[in-house]
Amino acid sequence: MTSIKDVAKHAQVSISTVSHVVNGTRFVGAEATQRVQVAIKELAYVPSSVARSLKSQHTHTLGMLVPNCSNPYFSEIMRSIEERCFELGYNLILCNTYDKPERQTKYLQILREKRVDGLILITASKPDQWRLPSKLTIPVVLVDREVNNKFCDLVETAHEHGAKLATQHLIALRHRQIACIAGPKGLSASDQRVKGWQAALEWASVKPSVLLHSDFTSQGGYETMLELLAYWQDAQTDKPSAVVICNDLMAIGALRAIHEQGLQVPRDLSIVGFDDIELSRFTNPPLTTVRQPKQAMGIHAVDMLMERIKGRRSETQALLLTPELAVRDSTAPFLA
Repeated sequence: MTSIKDVAKHAQVSISTVSHVVNGTRFVGAEATQRVQVAIKELAYVPSSVARSLKSQHTHTLGMLVPNCSNPYFSEIMRSIEERCFELGYNLILCNTYDKPERQTKYLQILREKRVDGLILITASKPDQWRLPSKLTIPVVLVDREVNNKFCDLVETAHEHGAKLATQHLIALRHRQIACIAGPKGLSASDQRVKGWQAALEWASVKPSVLLHSDFTSQGGYETMLELLAYWQDAQTDKPSAVVICNDLMAIGALRAIHEQGLQVPRDLSIVGFDDIELSRFTNPPLTTVRQPKQAMGIHAVDMLMERIKGRRSETQALLLTPELAVRDSTAPFLA
C-alpha cells in the first residue's frame, strides 16, 4: 500500500507538504501542489482516515443502534439518517441489537472503541432494564424511545397524541367498542399510545374495551388478533367493532388473522394502525394509520447530534414532532 512517504519521495517534496496539500491545512505553491497531485494519481495513494482522525480527534463517523432493521419503520428512519449523514460528509456504522439489552451494551462498547463522534440510539430495552453508561463522553440522540438519561437529546413523535387521533377517528365513525392491541408493557412509546387510546375514550365518555399487549411484530399481531377474535366470537354483548393496533406490522398480521377467520375489514372490524410504513398503502384493504414523520425524525436526529459534536450547543434538547392520521379503507362507520 502506498504511503504518504512514497508520495513525498515521488513528488520530491516533504511529507508535511503532502499533508498540507491533502488536508488543505496550509498554502502550498502551485508547482509543488501539482507535483503532489500527479504523484497521488500515479501511485493511487489513498489518505489514511485513521491517521487523520488520530490527529484531529474526529472520525467523521456516527454510530447507530436499532432494535431490528427488518422492521420497515426503523428502516425508513435509518434511510433518512443515512442520507443526512452522507450530505454532511459523515459515515454511519449501523448495529442491529435484535431487541437484546446485552447485545446493545456490547455494540455500544464497540462503537466507543471505533471512536465514533456521536451516537443515535433507538433503544431495544425498557428503562428499568438498561441504562446508558453515566460516563459516556460522546453526544447521544435518542430516537422514538426514551431512556432514563438526562444527558441525551431526544427526538420522537407525540405517541399519545397519535393514538388519540386514531381513537377519535373511530369514535367519529360511531364506534363505541374499541379494543387496543398495544406493544410491550414498559416501553415508553407503547405505554404512551395506550394512554392516548384511554384518553380519547375518556374524553368521549366511552367505556374502554379489550386491551391486549403484543411485541410489535407481524407474527405477534397475528397471534394477538386471534386471541381477540376468540373473545369476539364468545362474547354475547359488547363485541369490539374496531381495534387500535399500535404499529403497522402488528396490524398487517392482524389483517391476516381476520381474513383467516372468515371476517372482513372494515365490514366486521375497523382497523387503525400506527407508523404509516410504506407497506401500509398496499395491504388489503389499504390501512388507515397514524403517520409518523419518519424523514423529519432522522434529519433532526443527525442535525441535533452535529450541534453537540461541533460545540454549537451544550444543553440537552427534546424535540416532539406531531403525527397525522392517514385515512384509507380499513375503517368505516359502525352500522348497528
